[in-house]
Amino acid sequence: METQTILIKNTSIIDREVKKGSVLIENDKIVEITSDNTPSNADEVINGEGKCLIPGLVNTHTHLSMSLMRGLADDLPLDTWLNDHIWPVEANLEGEHCYVGALLSALEMIKSGTTTCNDMYFFMDEVARALDEAGMRGVICHGMIDLFDEEKRKAEFKETLRIIEKCHNTADGRIQVSLGPHTPYTCSSELLNWVRKKADEKGLRIHIHVSETEKEVDDSLNERMKRPFEYLEDLKFLGPDVLAAHSVWLSGAEIALIKANKVKLSHNPLSNMKLASGISPVSDLMANGVCVSLGTDGAASNNNLDLFQEMKMSSLLQKVRKLDPTVMPANKVLEMATINGAAALGMENEIGSIKVGKKADLVLVDMKAPHLTPCRNPVSHLVYSTEGADVSTVICNGNILMKEREVLVLDEAEVMARAENAAQDLLSKN
Repeated sequence: METQTILIKNTSIIDREVKKGSVLIENDKIVEITSDNTPSNADEVINGEGKCLIPGLVNTHTHLSMSLMRGLADDLPLDTWLNDHIWPVEANLEGEHCYVGALLSALEMIKSGTTTCNDMYFFMDEVARALDEAGMRGVICHGMIDLFDEEKRKAEFKETLRIIEKCHNTADGRIQVSLGPHTPYTCSSELLNWVRKKADEKGLRIHIHVSETEKEVDDSLNERMKRPFEYLEDLKFLGPDVLAAHSVWLSGAEIALIKANKVKLSHNPLSNMKLASGISPVSDLMANGVCVSLGTDGAASNNNLDLFQEMKMSSLLQKVRKLDPTVMPANKVLEMATINGAAALGMENEIGSIKVGKKADLVLVDMKAPHLTPCRNPVSHLVYSTEGADVSTVICNGNILMKEREVLVLDEAEVMARAENAAQDLLSKN
């Protein structure tokens, strides 16, 4: 294969500290970081003057295809939202819906600086196809729900194994497959035990919702006399390969369990706020050394996939929760969206920071805007002032996905038109 090189020159490189310089990419890797801005014979030269270069953002909890349900059922509690609105629509989902919905979400993520996502849903081979076409990196899993029914459980096992066989380690390694039991309350102990066994056998990660609402915890205490994480610990389910989404309602004992088992967490502040699920004790978790990353959840409960909004909100929520403006400083929040997200997916040696030898997943943010002026503290601006629309250029695996706001890998107008039609078709079946 012929070597392809990209030089991003004269930019502000954000990686724990801020430094002015240039980054040279060769094929899919970062090969040089210098303070030298002299002309280069690279195949592509990108002028980073007035811009910040950050690692590609990592969204650790998504339901991409739910973009077709954006605005479908707002201002409702989670139980009502799921049982009366979302699940009835999802019963009519077909592969094409999931493909087009995932394409739309990929487009939205590229335009707001996300290069990697962790997705749980249905028809996941179609989601993998969309992510591949968009040039993004993704960990995908079939959302397993057996509702304690044996026949349903067998079907979930079969579909999960199909997705692993078809999609794992595809798209030049950009697409990985994990195991996706939905929640402890929609999955039997038999299903959870099977997941733990398969994860160990195949070296796969696990993606699960845990302790999203107070009702979920109360029901667990009533039915099992244990809180959700305590129940999972009894099953010997927990481990460093588990990524638990939401984790809002936690006891001190559960935080200790999470720490002891090196469980990773995905914090979804906007979705949690919109559904009034509560405020996760993120600052306490991080003070205990727990790896906490950021996710948007699906566009049906957020209602967008902009991780810059999640960064700002995660910091402000913890400050008001603790009545302490010093908790969750900007640099730690930016790490949540980058290196912590990479670590949550077992990719910290590949992505999440700007280092020689790492994958070239990089984002340029244009700081030349009224709401980013004057630019005295770029890290503060990235967390508290920047919007997804400030992203100018996105590179994933050494390929330019968007340059100066022009998406190069997808036809933006066509994707949006197809999404409108797919959403109309899906909702007409309900």
